[in-house]
Formats: sequence, C-alpha cells, structure tokens
Amino acid sequence: MYDTARRVALVKQRVREMGRQRRRREVGGLSAVCLLLFAALMQAVGTLIGQGQTAAQGVFGAMLLREDAGGYVLVAVVSFAAAVVITALCFRLRSKENRRKDGTDKPNRHEKEEKSQ
Repeated sequence: MYDTARRVALVKQRVREMGRQRRRREVGGLSAVCLLLFAALMQAVGTLIGQGQTAAQGVFGAMLLREDAGGYVLVAVVSFAAAVVITALCFRLRSKENRRKDGTDKPNRHEKEEKSQ
C-alpha cells in the first residue's frame, strides 16, 4: 500500500499525462480543421477564379490586374477571417487552461486589493 505522498504524486503524474493527451488531441483536431479549410479554399479558388491570361505573364501580382480578380480578394478575406477566428479560439483555450491550472476559486486581482485596504 502506498502512503499519502506517493498516492498524491501518482495522481499528479496521471493528471499531467491526461493533460498531454488532451493537448495532443486538440492539436490534431486543429490541424485537421486547418487542412480541411485549406482544401476548401483551394477548391474555392479553382471555382471562383476563371481561367484567363494575365496581362504580364510570369508576374504573380499581375493576376490582380485582370477584371475577374474578385475571387482572389474573396478568398483572401475568407482566409484572413478564418485565421482570426482560429487565433481567437486558441487564445480563449489558452486562457481557459491557465484559469484551470491556477484554480478558479482564487479571487480576482481587484478583490485582493479591496481586502488589503
């Protein structure tokens, strides 16, 4: 039979291991979402942008000189919006983990200041 200190150490080790597994699953899920989004955007580029000849061949920026460049702009805006949403979700997930790690029952900083005065 283990003593209390050993049992607490084993529980903490298991909690860390489960946290690592959860983070691996989250990273895998976010990676899969990013790949699906990339594939969808590549499909959208092929669908929205018509096949045509650019005015200056070999210059990548010249494709925006065409009259049907709206598809490129649409894909760029959707990509930026998706990146912002993913970044916001990651920040929210990180803050949630930090709150969980620090303990949710701790008083806020303002509450500490009020008690000390």
